Amino acid sequence: MAAGPVIGSLGELLVEFVCMEKDGRNLRPATYRGPFPSGAPGIFIDQAARTGARAVFAGAVGTDAFGQVVLDRLVADGVSDAMIRRVALPTGTAHVSYNSDGSRDFVFNMAPSAAAHFPKGREAVEGFLRAGVQVLHVSGSALGDPEMRAAIAEVCEGLHGAGVALSIDPNIRTELMADAGYLAVVRRLIGIADYVLPSDADAALLWPGVGFADWAGTLPARVVALKRGDKGAVARAGGAVVEVPAYAVEVVDPTGAGDCFCGTFVTLLAGGMDLSGALRRAVAAGALAVTALGPMEGNSDLARVEGLLAG
Repeated sequence: MAAGPVIGSLGELLVEFVCMEKDGRNLRPATYRGPFPSGAPGIFIDQAARTGARAVFAGAVGTDAFGQVVLDRLVADGVSDAMIRRVALPTGTAHVSYNSDGSRDFVFNMAPSAAAHFPKGREAVEGFLRAGVQVLHVSGSALGDPEMRAAIAEVCEGLHGAGVALSIDPNIRTELMADAGYLAVVRRLIGIADYVLPSDADAALLWPGVGFADWAGTLPARVVALKRGDKGAVARAGGAVVEVPAYAVEVVDPTGAGDCFCGTFVTLLAGGMDLSGALRRAVAAGALAVTALGPMEGNSDLARVEGLLAG
């Protein structure tokens, strides 16, 4: 693995299938492309590895071909598979259908699949500590199922108590909001996180009617960044606020862009880069992510990111 900061994550590993026709909402027969390696925390950790992190992931895939698709990609990009299990269940899946207005419809098979069987409790906490993890990142996409949610919260709180920094992308998926506990745990983790990285949609749900300058200042996090899609991003650390516009690119597939942003931003900040430099590169990585079909296909290394910055 690389010699950068040690970044960890846990949660769902999936393969994703992308509908090639718009406005079907996964309701009618259509052609789908895939399997693409996916899962929001998996996209994050892959991008962290490509950005230079020593990347550690706690997850699970099936003993099927789809599981091999995910494992092959992560290992090839430098993610440690020491905490990734192979279990006798089907690998998790996601089907996504895009609409003309830019919205997306997902169908997930997560909790009943291998994806829910990642290392938990003391096993996960001790595994991350042995690996020397400095930052653990959590995606809200993994918190929809009550059992997965409880397990992830326990690991986060255990590592937080051991002095490991936490990063959270609320990544709120309405398809996964089965009960009120979803948002309650998102808010709880935000309250102990060092890095809080919502999207515009997340912020509108968590802090309705409140502007970034107001809600960001109420959080105990060291760094807060708001992902604003085609408007770029804004971040706050202490008293410093930095805003970066978006890069003009052709959008092929927007899924995974936010995870790429987070993987780049957290890795560079943990590695000692200043807020402005990390934010510019995170926005660039997010822009590159949307230029390829498939949620992890647009992940990029720093050389490609620097090429976009150079124009």
